[in-house]
Amino acid sequence: MRIAFYAPMKPPGDPVPSGDRLMARLLMDALRRGGAEVDLASRFRTYDRGDPDRQRRLEALGGRLAARIVRRIEALPAAMRPDLWFTYHLYHKAPDHLGPAVSAALGLPYVVAEASFAPKQAGGRSAAGHAAAARAIACSDRIYSLNPVDAACLRPLVKRPDVLADLAPFIDTSLLRTDPAGRIAARARLRAHYALPENVPVILTVAMMRADQKLASYAALAEALGQLMPARFVWLIAGTGPAEAEVRRLAEPLEDRAVFAGLQTGEALRDLYAGADLFAWPAVKEAFGMAFVEAAGAGLAVVAGRSGGIDAIVEDGTTGRIVPAGDARAMAEALRPLLGDPDAIRRMGEAGAARAARVNDIGTAADRLRADLGALLAAGSAA
Repeated sequence: MRIAFYAPMKPPGDPVPSGDRLMARLLMDALRRGGAEVDLASRFRTYDRGDPDRQRRLEALGGRLAARIVRRIEALPAAMRPDLWFTYHLYHKAPDHLGPAVSAALGLPYVVAEASFAPKQAGGRSAAGHAAAARAIACSDRIYSLNPVDAACLRPLVKRPDVLADLAPFIDTSLLRTDPAGRIAARARLRAHYALPENVPVILTVAMMRADQKLASYAALAEALGQLMPARFVWLIAGTGPAEAEVRRLAEPLEDRAVFAGLQTGEALRDLYAGADLFAWPAVKEAFGMAFVEAAGAGLAVVAGRSGGIDAIVEDGTTGRIVPAGDARAMAEALRPLLGDPDAIRRMGEAGAARAARVNDIGTAADRLRADLGALLAAGSAA
């Protein structure tokens, strides 16, 4: 199976780290693990914040690029041509101007992961992108929803009910698994590097610092942690961004309890997960949050705001706690008993790691995609 892959929101090779970039890379990896040959069809980015003129220019450019891609594919030997087109993440701010046109011209199945549709955008400043997203959704042969909440608005647009399918958010959990000895060593490194006090629970947050819903989540969490004082804890924050000064201001009342680790990636980030005790994030207006998947996979108890697809990651009362998104008081009340109960933290973390390995692992996703896309291609051949 050969797949043409495209991510209109942000290409997988974008230099700026984000959950979107990570998920695009993970999808390509999962497809390859399932035996597919995956080629990046284009780096064309359609993201727009709401400029109607720019949207029209992007749509026109997309039409020309799609025609060019069709010509390029038609010139390839038959064995090198894609069997299907796979787009990751389309919505009104980042519609797909390539996949539907190329798929129609070449007779390819058109597959999407993480499509969302907001009817309220029909008359807004992103109306052109909204209409393009609707057209792409309507011609899709399969749509994988990483956030189950999206399905309600997608259902009226798809050509058949069985176009919609759930796909749990996933990571390579093997990279995050740590045995007890490794966790003890990671905690020692963490406390030495950041001069943290002994026997004090470390609450980890991993999030970019932007002046949007991210800042709203930081504000809610800072308020929640302020309500826990004078309890002993450390809030370890991994992230950076244009709103960092405001996040630091929000954390000032916590005094030395707030520790800023800056942007962390790769092995350094995995070491933070291994050395922390809890993961907390209010998740204001979040889709599903890759950091939640990583935290669970690393064996951290998770306290999360109920937003988007968090129920597909955290099992309330078993692997962590879920509270109303952005509710500082509820988050404080969920954290309070855990800070004094290391056994509960350990049990939740172990349960979360086991669940992530079973439900949110890239191997599970690879098997699912291989079987499902194979069946989709077989059905098309038989039609």
